[in-house]
Amino acid sequence: MPCRDINYSGQQDWPEIWKWLQQRVNPDSKVDSIVKDILSKVKSEGDQALVDYTKQFDCPDFTHSMLGVGVDQRRLAYAEIESQDLEIIEEAIRNIRDFHRRQVEESWWTTGEDGTILGQLVRPVDRVGLYVPGGQGGETPLISSMIMNAVPAQVAGVKEIAVISPPRKDGTLNPYILATAQELGITEIYASGSAWAIGALAYGTETIAPCDVIAGPGNIFVATAKGQLVGEVGIDMIAGPSEVAILADGDSDPAWIAADLLSQAEHDPLASSVLVTWDDELGVKVKYELKKQADLLPRGEIALKSLEDWGAIVKVPDLGTGIDFVNRMAPEHLELAYEDPWATLGQIKHAGAIFMGHFTPEPVGDYFAGPNHVLPTVGTARFSSALSVETFTKKTSLIYTDQNYIDRHGGKIARLARLEGLEAHARSVETRLKKS
Repeated sequence: MPCRDINYSGQQDWPEIWKWLQQRVNPDSKVDSIVKDILSKVKSEGDQALVDYTKQFDCPDFTHSMLGVGVDQRRLAYAEIESQDLEIIEEAIRNIRDFHRRQVEESWWTTGEDGTILGQLVRPVDRVGLYVPGGQGGETPLISSMIMNAVPAQVAGVKEIAVISPPRKDGTLNPYILATAQELGITEIYASGSAWAIGALAYGTETIAPCDVIAGPGNIFVATAKGQLVGEVGIDMIAGPSEVAILADGDSDPAWIAADLLSQAEHDPLASSVLVTWDDELGVKVKYELKKQADLLPRGEIALKSLEDWGAIVKVPDLGTGIDFVNRMAPEHLELAYEDPWATLGQIKHAGAIFMGHFTPEPVGDYFAGPNHVLPTVGTARFSSALSVETFTKKTSLIYTDQNYIDRHGGKIARLARLEGLEAHARSVETRLKKS
């Protein structure tokens, strides 16, 4: 089975492993320049740029009138999906909404004894744009990603949410995207894809109003466009290739572990699936299962390529060393597949999401349970968090001081200003001092 074996006995082994994993995110300078040109064209030409690029890459007969998805097309989508699928989507939305409601932060302020009022106002942004990949030819739309991005924005109180997704060859969007948008209460939907869609959300066009925050996954062109727009609009995160680390004991079912590793490997040839174990036999059994199961997968070729390049069985001497390894890796998804994972939960410092026990595979979180599946990748869980309600809010400091405060502290403030060579700052305060 094409999956490398790694021995990890302590921190001295980490540098070489990390060097290997980091190779997944080497930037492509050619893509960077292409995306820069795309964004420039969208900024200057608006709708026409979207039509031109969409005709070239997605729908040869695309026209300006097809950019916006009308109410009739959205309603017809319901007739094209299974009723049981709609029920599942509705339940997933409820679960995800219930979880994110607990993240809502309140504005606050406090009053000091001298009458000073200090606080923080939490406000949603006005407008959000959500990018939803269409998948293979528009036939495998990432509806779970739309839900994961839309729900926290709605819970945050965002009033305007626009969805944009690449059209199929006939210019339409997949009915599952449209029906899911309807279930979410989103009625502003556009047909356009890749970096030009991201540019439209950022700059606006004649048809699409500019957005304050852009969220949603995509290919390297989408990710590069989002990266180039940081500072001009809010960006959810620049996610790298997907990854899972599974910390497992000898009682784990090899078939289950292999299935979980493959659930990440099938995403992308750059996805990384890593088993960390202190059991000598588990790795051998899992390798057998990986090959056996991959041969039965529709995306088995992708999965095998991912495992060959970025998959690994990491042998550690004990659980403690395994925990050290995953803390250094800071994986996007971390499964703790061993007896009583709750006992060691406090030792896990860095992970995008943690899946506890043998009966909590990563797809439970990807689709249904409630926590967000938009997670930091490639070690960024050391300092980043999952997408949340906070992603779609901004915080404004509130300050009130009176004459007594200025008289008491004005001289100190002026002194600090003059230490920095900012005389006007000092005089701004001193002009308010009570004249003796």
